[in-house]
Amino acid sequence: MFLTSGKVFGILRNYLILALFVMFISLGLTDIFTNPNRLKQQQHLDYYGRYFSAGLVNKLPTLFR
Repeated sequence: MFLTSGKVFGILRNYLILALFVMFISLGLTDIFTNPNRLKQQQHLDYYGRYFSAGLVNKLPTLFR
């Protein structure tokens, strides 16, 4: 009788839904950020960032003459 009362049952149901949602999202985010393909892509982006920075530093003196 206690668990089937409307208010308590609603609170427990909402808590269970929230707990499952948080667990599901946590697992999904962990999988996204530890995915080997994403890590490889991040390494490529870091490489291109260094290449772009070096080119920008090299070009800046000629732009502001």
